[in-house]
Amino acid sequence: MIIIICGLPGVGKSTLAKNLAPMINATILSSDKIRKELFLNPTYSPFERKLVYDVMIIVAKYLNETGNNCILDATFNRDDSRLEIKNKLQLRDKEFQIVECFCHEEVVISRLESRKDDYSDATIEVYQRMKNIYEPVTIEHISVDTAISPLENSQRIVEEIKRKTQIL
Repeated sequence: MIIIICGLPGVGKSTLAKNLAPMINATILSSDKIRKELFLNPTYSPFERKLVYDVMIIVAKYLNETGNNCILDATFNRDDSRLEIKNKLQLRDKEFQIVECFCHEEVVISRLESRKDDYSDATIEVYQRMKNIYEPVTIEHISVDTAISPLENSQRIVEEIKRKTQIL
């Protein structure tokens, strides 16, 4: 099972992934962490972004082929980037889930202002810029309001995936 956790910077994707992973015995692949491993001083250029996502796909493919669940934690700001994962990994519908995170802007701004010692470099300015280009998920997915506790959201996600796929 491959689960994409997507949404704008600061909405709580990584926190949700960290709570969900042990419930489904999944490995988390974080675009922020991978970027920092690949680039000492990331510039967020199109080349870097493509390389980060390509690395995520390669590792996810390996994990999936070895029977390991995987959570991809990244903005995935376009529908085609979300579907690219499913297509490149040749996943069936029941092997692939998208979870879209959202919360009120005041919560996001508060989180971004208090963020420290984190892999993410996202600032309020980055959030505002991404907000203008982010495409909401249009295909079947699970939406979670991350103002709710990550534990509650994770439990709900597990229940939804079990109900939809009879997997987990």
